[in-house]
Amino acid sequence: MTELVIRALAEGEARPLFTSLPDPGLVGRALLDAPHDSYATRAEGGAYRPEWTWVALREGAVVARAAFWGGPEDAEPAVLDWFDFTDREAGVRLLRAVPLRAEYELLLPAGWREDPAVLAAGEARISAAAEAGYRPLVERYRYLWTPENGLPERPGRLEFRPEPDDEVILDVLRQVHRATLDAHARRAVERGGVDLAAREELDFFRWCPSPREWWRLAYTPGGELVGIQVPGHNPTSPIVGFVGVVPGQRGHGYGYDLLAECTHDLAARGADRIAAATDVGNAPMAAAFARAGYPVVQHRYCMTPP
Repeated sequence: MTELVIRALAEGEARPLFTSLPDPGLVGRALLDAPHDSYATRAEGGAYRPEWTWVALREGAVVARAAFWGGPEDAEPAVLDWFDFTDREAGVRLLRAVPLRAEYELLLPAGWREDPAVLAAGEARISAAAEAGYRPLVERYRYLWTPENGLPERPGRLEFRPEPDDEVILDVLRQVHRATLDAHARRAVERGGVDLAAREELDFFRWCPSPREWWRLAYTPGGELVGIQVPGHNPTSPIVGFVGVVPGQRGHGYGYDLLAECTHDLAARGADRIAAATDVGNAPMAAAFARAGYPVVQHRYCMTPP
């Protein structure tokens, strides 16, 4: 068999070579048809860096590809966005050889296990990544709200206040993560306790280019803390950055109240689409998204790097 060449790409060749791999569009980034979701380098107005884009070639033809993504100021990639191949062995060897590490997020259509072709395409990537050392973490619902879905009704049970002190925010996040269904937060708790989980959340809030003043704590009319909601904006879209209810206030459906307020906040600032996600196993939050009119548009299968 012809020798496999694995390397990063250079600016002038990145997009033509990367997009030369045949892709039936069943899974992965092909499911996102917005211009900013297609592959293009930052120099071309896109979101990807050639040095974080790797391919495996046989006789000059791309047989596997991987593209990592990070924010404009990130020194290291935040996520492995693309992983595709026409040669499974080459795909495994590519992931093993790439000197970059980030969580792999495979985009899948809603109900992806019900279509044999989609199931096969998804499982092929998952099993190849697993052979390269990646490990399953969680599957998540991906939501996308648009004005056509209608603004969710505000129950009016809570008062929302800005909180300028990051230490207060951290304390609320610690409370939320003392009992959480979120797999990423639970992994952080296992690694470094609730303080690490809270600090990772706060780091994400700060990473988003949206203003700090948007963050809100929620209280009952009697002044009891209920939780926190953070409307945000990542480098490409308005997002539900975070919704969390402290343990002592759970069981009252307050997650919906926080989500409804977050949606209204973003819509009032002109958002014509709001992206969001929650773990498939987080039934209370999934119910809140359904009640608020957020349709499930895709799934994300998340795997941790070796």
